[in-house]
Amino acid sequence: MEQKQTAAGAQVGPLLLKVEGVTKSFPGVKALSDMHLELRPGEVLALVGENGAGKSTLMKLLSGIHTADEGRFFLNGEPYEPQSPKHAQELGISIIHQEFNLMPDLTVAQNIYIGHEPRSGSFFLNERKLNAQAKRLIERLHLSLEPKWVVGELTVAKQQMVEIAKALAYDARVLIMDEPTAALNDREVEVLHDLIRRFAQPDTGVIYISHRMDELKVISDRITVIRDGRYVGTVNTSETTMKEVISLMVGREISVEAKPEGVQEDREVLLSVSGLSTKHLLKNVSFDLKKGEILGFAGLMGAGRTEVARAIVGADKIESGTIRLRGEEVNIKSPADAAKYRIGYLSEDRKRYGLLLQQEVNANIGLSSLQELFQSFGFMKDKAIRAKSTEYVKALRIKTPSIAQTTRNLSGGNQQKVVIAKWLVKDCDILIFDEPTRGIDVGAKEEIYRLLNDLAQQGKSIIMISSELPEVLRMSHRILVMSEGRVTGQLSADEATQESVMHLATLRPDENPEDAAELGLDESDLVATATTTKAGSP
Repeated sequence: MEQKQTAAGAQVGPLLLKVEGVTKSFPGVKALSDMHLELRPGEVLALVGENGAGKSTLMKLLSGIHTADEGRFFLNGEPYEPQSPKHAQELGISIIHQEFNLMPDLTVAQNIYIGHEPRSGSFFLNERKLNAQAKRLIERLHLSLEPKWVVGELTVAKQQMVEIAKALAYDARVLIMDEPTAALNDREVEVLHDLIRRFAQPDTGVIYISHRMDELKVISDRITVIRDGRYVGTVNTSETTMKEVISLMVGREISVEAKPEGVQEDREVLLSVSGLSTKHLLKNVSFDLKKGEILGFAGLMGAGRTEVARAIVGADKIESGTIRLRGEEVNIKSPADAAKYRIGYLSEDRKRYGLLLQQEVNANIGLSSLQELFQSFGFMKDKAIRAKSTEYVKALRIKTPSIAQTTRNLSGGNQQKVVIAKWLVKDCDILIFDEPTRGIDVGAKEEIYRLLNDLAQQGKSIIMISSELPEVLRMSHRILVMSEGRVTGQLSADEATQESVMHLATLRPDENPEDAAELGLDESDLVATATTTKAGSP
């Protein structure tokens, strides 16, 4: 067969993996139609597309969860027909899902080899051999893990490493990674990318799914784009721009809106938090939120941004401090109390805390307002719920066959819109968005951004917590920066830059505020407090 060349310049032989004319339908929807994909040996192939484009369906076909209606798969030039996920692993294809499939009470070694552990005789686990085997694999992959560490005590980054080791324990030829960096910080992403490059050898390859467009330029050789269940095209990463890739994904150009102007000084202060502290992390957190303002919260992982949100809505107990709404002190002991005060919290883990996944879209949208709007003398007002759900599905452009669709079957972006609809029905004055675009494609992100701006213009007050710094800079009227459970600075939209935000995010609470002088920040913008330490995971 004719030799081919990767975008990185390496000579390769036959295709490592080929997807040819694959079609897959489910009741009421055609998920894939005439799909094509080619993975070359030694390359990292990025697979991109909007939520609902068919990426997950294709991966489930490759990993043996579903079978195709039409089309063929080839692995190393031979027909590939996996009957189950375990069979796919045995044939050489391993997938690492965005949501980890680990057993927290077991050790690293036990998780890596679960289902094919070395045994003494027919029944007894050979723990010594298991740990030795895991140690050799860990060293070969240059992972900072120990076989006897308990997985539930590890950081998210190290759990990601365990998933990779688990996948490679089957001597995988093709490694599929679905949003592998969604919960990692920049340093952890670098470690992961280094591991991926070392895995992609002349006889192996990686399919890398990510909505973080900046990553693709760094890690991938080529990019395959799919849209609405169909193959759009494949481009060499070094020869394209991310703007061109985005245009292929969404079928249109995405406009980049200007940064928001500041909120007028005379606007009413809707929420005032003073001296907020919790037992384990938060210390003396204070800020104001004005009517019609988007207040961005920035900081590194573990800085305490989510903890602030949880404390405000009563999900975490407050040790000290006060919360005032329109100048009146309130005592919020639970998220239900917060909802009564018209404060809605959209958790970063929408599947766990924001939705009833097994219930219909209709039921989820009406969930926060059942007693208030949709009950009468103990009876549900089904017609009213359906009418309101239909209204918001249309207003937010939620892609669903009907309001009776099970929420689990929606794409991530549309699930996020259902959560937003739930709180809009409640007519909340204050909305706290925690990682509002995590796991959402670029097209859906633009819709979320537009929605947040519309809500602010309607007078809603918004707290937006995000790990994506460009997102915080673009969307916020003001930015509050945190480090180690404390506020280290506050910046207006006009003065905020990536450099100034990162300086404050890495500033230890006991450092001298004058260190920020070279960035043009006034000492009053910084809060210097005593150091607090937090015990880290292994």
